Amino acid sequence: MGKLFGTDGVRGVANKELTPELAFHLGQAGAYVLSKEHPHPSIIIGKDTRISGDMLEASLIAGICSVGANVLKVGVLPTPGIAYLTRAYQASAGVVISASHNPVQDNGIKFFSSTGYKLPDALEEEIESLVFSQKKPWDIPTGGEVGRVIEVQDAERKYIDFLKSTVGSLEGLKVVYDGANGAAYRVGPQVLRELGVEVIPLFVNPDGTNINAGCGSTHPEALQQAVIQHQADLGLANDGDADRLIVVDETGQVIDGDFIMVICALALKAKGKLVDNSIVVTVMSNLGLHIALREAGIKVYETQVGDRYVLEELLRTGSKLGGEQSGHIIFLEHNTTGDGLLTALQLLSVLKDQGKPLSQLASQMRRLPQVLLNVEVKDKKKAMANPYVYQKIEEVKHFLGDRGRILVRPSGTESLVRVMVEGQDQEQLMNLAKSVADIIKREDQK
Repeated sequence: MGKLFGTDGVRGVANKELTPELAFHLGQAGAYVLSKEHPHPSIIIGKDTRISGDMLEASLIAGICSVGANVLKVGVLPTPGIAYLTRAYQASAGVVISASHNPVQDNGIKFFSSTGYKLPDALEEEIESLVFSQKKPWDIPTGGEVGRVIEVQDAERKYIDFLKSTVGSLEGLKVVYDGANGAAYRVGPQVLRELGVEVIPLFVNPDGTNINAGCGSTHPEALQQAVIQHQADLGLANDGDADRLIVVDETGQVIDGDFIMVICALALKAKGKLVDNSIVVTVMSNLGLHIALREAGIKVYETQVGDRYVLEELLRTGSKLGGEQSGHIIFLEHNTTGDGLLTALQLLSVLKDQGKPLSQLASQMRRLPQVLLNVEVKDKKKAMANPYVYQKIEEVKHFLGDRGRILVRPSGTESLVRVMVEGQDQEQLMNLAKSVADIIKREDQK
């Protein structure tokens, strides 16, 4: 990765790391790189509900218009909504101002190409090099050549209609919906109601500072209580930009992305609609998912952590369903990125079709006990290359056989090595994880 772009766009503390100046330069460079093929470029801009969104949006717009591209401004809308609308309006590119599930002080800028996919590394690197370059390759337009800003009035409606088109009626279901005071605070309840769902809304009153604050997919506690209190069929929780979904069943149990993927994959297979009879998951998916799908004759492709890698593998294999335990799930037949509302509708559709409570559908997978230890190290690369560490990992692998698994990987953002062990017995797993962690610590101190 370069200096600016991480695994999910450019992120940082708004007005400190992600400054209006940087947003302006990203707008210029992004518009130039992504509109080369388009004689009359237009770029869609959307955002979540963070207070810093207006400031960064103004700078981005100024940057984009200053190189002669038009801006289609859609306001507050989920990230996957921007991915869809980029295609629907045949725009040259899409930009989202959001830091997803991060706290309010953070913000981010994420680009989509004209096809609605996140940018490949090469394009991000090209944009980045132009941001830092002293020489700018674009002409400076004047007069009527400067880009203009067009307020798009029907963007929300268009996205709602698209979501509705992926399922039939969901009448008869009662749902508590947690909008994380984020980008889906309006469209989430609206689309559910229009499909006939009785909706009890939670955290749909954003004030610019309360996004993800004790709510949404990373904090489901209030949702769990509300589901039981209202005797709802289930609870749905999006994150700040609504590209993730975490669910709560009728008993108040949290149902994560692994369970959602198993439920949807098995339902699609039963209808003969699971393309390639396969799905894509990351290495963090529970072993229970692998067992449940293997028993059903579904092939599982595995990739490293990060939704961009899930997408790459979907495109490589021809599979159409993939995602992460975190609830970032891609239904590639419908949208080009993880879509929390789309995922919610697909899950509700299975619930409606099968007429079973969610707890029963979730029981199709048994989550195996898991232990995760974080080991602080001076040098992640050195730790991962150490022969004694390798030897110990192989010993544990051999011991577990096909009754469990071990995954040891460096953190992408911190000086940590993560040791994850899954299997049948919690106490045994803890001992195995500690034995590996101890070797990593011992070797790191040499």
